[in-house]
Amino acid sequence: MQAEGVLSLGPAPERPDGAAARPDDAAALLDERDEWLAFSQRAAGAESGHWASSVAFEGMHCAACAGTIEQALRAVPGVLEADVSAAGQRGRVVWDERRTRPSRWMAALQGTGYRALPAHDPQASELRQAETRRMLWRLGVAGLCMMQVMMYAAPSYFTAPGEITPDIMALLRWAQWVLSLPVLLFSCQPFLRGAWRDVRRRQVSMDLPVALGMGITFIVSSLGTFEPDGLFGHEVYFDSLTMFVFFLLGGRWLELRLRDRAAGALEVLMHRLPDSVERRGADGEWTRVVVRRVRVGDVLRVLPGESFPADGALTAGATTVDEALLTGESRPVPRAVGDTVIAGSHNLSEAVQMQVRQVGAQTRYAQVVALMQQAAVSKPPIAQLADRLAKPFLIFVLLAAGAACAWWWPQDPAHALMIAVAILVVTCPCALSLATPAAMLASAGALARRGILTRRLQAIEALAAVDTVVFDKTGTLTRDAFALRQLTLRPGVTREQALALAAALARHSLHPISRALVGAAQAADLRLPAAQGVRETAGQGVEGVVEVAGQVRRVRLGSAAFGGAATASDAGPVSHLVDEEGPIACFEFDEDLRSDAPAAVAALYAAGLKVQLLSGDHVQAAQRIAALAGIDEALGGCSPGDKLRHLQALQGSGARIAMVGDGLNDGPGLAAAQVSFAFGQAVPLAQAQADFVVLGGQLTAIAGAWRQAVHTLTIVKQNLAWALVYNAVGVPLAMLGWMPAWAAGLGMAASSLLVVLNALRLSGGRALEGV
Repeated sequence: MQAEGVLSLGPAPERPDGAAARPDDAAALLDERDEWLAFSQRAAGAESGHWASSVAFEGMHCAACAGTIEQALRAVPGVLEADVSAAGQRGRVVWDERRTRPSRWMAALQGTGYRALPAHDPQASELRQAETRRMLWRLGVAGLCMMQVMMYAAPSYFTAPGEITPDIMALLRWAQWVLSLPVLLFSCQPFLRGAWRDVRRRQVSMDLPVALGMGITFIVSSLGTFEPDGLFGHEVYFDSLTMFVFFLLGGRWLELRLRDRAAGALEVLMHRLPDSVERRGADGEWTRVVVRRVRVGDVLRVLPGESFPADGALTAGATTVDEALLTGESRPVPRAVGDTVIAGSHNLSEAVQMQVRQVGAQTRYAQVVALMQQAAVSKPPIAQLADRLAKPFLIFVLLAAGAACAWWWPQDPAHALMIAVAILVVTCPCALSLATPAAMLASAGALARRGILTRRLQAIEALAAVDTVVFDKTGTLTRDAFALRQLTLRPGVTREQALALAAALARHSLHPISRALVGAAQAADLRLPAAQGVRETAGQGVEGVVEVAGQVRRVRLGSAAFGGAATASDAGPVSHLVDEEGPIACFEFDEDLRSDAPAAVAALYAAGLKVQLLSGDHVQAAQRIAALAGIDEALGGCSPGDKLRHLQALQGSGARIAMVGDGLNDGPGLAAAQVSFAFGQAVPLAQAQADFVVLGGQLTAIAGAWRQAVHTLTIVKQNLAWALVYNAVGVPLAMLGWMPAWAAGLGMAASSLLVVLNALRLSGGRALEGV
């Protein structure tokens, strides 16, 4: 949804062997710029032509699957990075448009048994729902056959040897074999296909040991059916086969449903834009067009119940709008002619007309989605460790099963094989690999529903360990809008001259005081002179060359230290305007404490955290605001470098810090702290360096997020402990022959299910209540 003509698509890239790659027609459509811009953004910090695409994957279910997909994507020429999350079933692919296109690297997954789709594509949800329905059918067939097989197997368990004649026993076995065929040929297909894929690609995933277990059980039982007097004829295990297939499929189906629910906030947010909208043509007629064809300046008509497709302003009508998922505002807000509306918000009451101001990646909605997608594919250190251990662990499982089989073989070959099957099934590392990401994703979803966006899942883990919260003052503890209260002038300078000169520099800055000066000049309807060579020093001020009345003057606007002037007041923020001759004007502003600041600070102290305030304003103003907010420690007159050094000194003494700033001039502090929060509606979300972005600007969100992080880490530790204890108990039991195959399947399914259910407790966000 970006303006056309920015960059020509150019010819399709060729394969290294010179032959043109031939993606299928559906995937080739994604090679059109308008199409890939819908799910891609320019890679941050990369050179031109590098794109980061958000992708959903079909058919994956474990950490080893994620590793296989990453390896396949990274092997494609032109793909620079590939990060895949097993818990979120999503990934981020960074690619070079001069060497490849989305259809090429998506086609690379065709031979792996997985499928990639744009993360925004509604078809991704439809395919996942279709996959869930197929799994439900497979589960139903396995369950029905399991019950019948158990009915035919029961006589051998409840009768003494010799009570059933050999011909009847053979008939019962043949009945079990026939009923097991649909389970093997239909219900087991996901595991068998995955195992065959692994064998062909020389990979190891969870499907390989499970499929081996299924195959061994069926073959041993079939031999016992065909040759009752042979080596494996004394017992068959069709009941165990059907039972553990049923348990595995049941666990996987429930796991899919629960994981979809855990990631629901991202799913809901990503599908808020409508597919089409009514646009007014040159003849004044309304025609319905697809949203990606909307351009800046278009006039659209949005009906009740529809979402706004772009950022803009209302030109006709009045309505109420639901912006909850985008701003954290829980109640509908009124919007009338001239008011701003944002993409992704819902029109609730009346049909309105809007003029488009921002589309595509420039909208607030796109920036919010990009942050959430980034969080969905990020991997905390604990999860990365589990992913690295998954494949070696599976190899260990295969070796352990082989060793146990060899040990038990001399006593009873059939029993030895079934012990190997139990080991193969019981030791699946799914619970271990899901323990951390499932909890982190559920927690990030709960935070998102309260208007707190998580840019990196690692930040949740780091936030739980924080013991000190450091606030910036301007735009964070105080409102980011100021009113000019008093103006002190140099003799011979009028109010209008000083205000116009200051605003000429201030309009090149996003600082709240600069915006207040520009607003005051606009309210006075002043004509601003042109400023050349404007340069901003973060946290200090702006300077440049301004031509006034035919004279070129170098002017500075900012703090007393920056301008070389004396501080005129200690009642609030002050900005000084100076030139080569000295001070021109001193602007004093009214600054109000946010209404929820005292409650937010009190909640942090009640949680046992230390709280400090750092400000670039003079000491008296910083201490005044700190006293009003209830903060004990305050430092004023701090440049960004001073703030950074103070944070580093705190960290050197062992403190773990959460920095809270407005994201404008707090970059060094936000980057240096263990965890950072960005406030302020004017901050471009895509450029924010903070770990968390608070959309609603509510300071009470800090304490709520900290409680949620602590609760999340508790859940993660519980999940990891369960996964480790389960394997520590299950493996010895299986090797000793005390765990039948059906019990191994039940244990494997139950372990993964328990981990996801435990993580799902976080999605309610009870720790966030009151935010």
